[in-house]
Amino acid sequence: MTAKDAIRYPMMMSDNIVNSYLGDLTDADLLLRPVEGQNHIAWQLGHLISSERSMIEGIKPGSCPPLPAGFDEAHSRDNTTSDDPSKFSTKAQYLDLLQAQRKATMAVLEGLSDADLDAPGPERMQKFCPTVGSVLNLIGGHVLMHVGQFVSVRKKLKKPVSI
Repeated sequence: MTAKDAIRYPMMMSDNIVNSYLGDLTDADLLLRPVEGQNHIAWQLGHLISSERSMIEGIKPGSCPPLPAGFDEAHSRDNTTSDDPSKFSTKAQYLDLLQAQRKATMAVLEGLSDADLDAPGPERMQKFCPTVGSVLNLIGGHVLMHVGQFVSVRKKLKKPVSI
């Protein structure tokens, strides 16, 4: 296994889990808050897309597809309490954006050498991700941190176990 394989695998696994958990959910389900104070799935998906884009742009500026106008703001930490459906996307839109971003992420990963992976990460992330490789490695783990919260929505909706 190469360093790139070790980075790639958690991203692929997290993609499969996201798709499994979202498969039978509706657009309205993405706005459900199963407990007070929990971010709904729509916000979390947008946050994951924005975050991954920001991390990759920090590594290789100009390598990511643009996001719709207002997307980052709608999914910022300042907007976690919004339940306004007009501020959020559809499930299909989130999945398209997630897939486009992941394609850009993988393209950046493939273009890096092992020495590039050891280069310093973006300055704003260096306290917890000191290298480019550690930033890329964080992406799969970050998704997994959030998808665990999708289970409470599935439980509240009495959806079957999907994994």
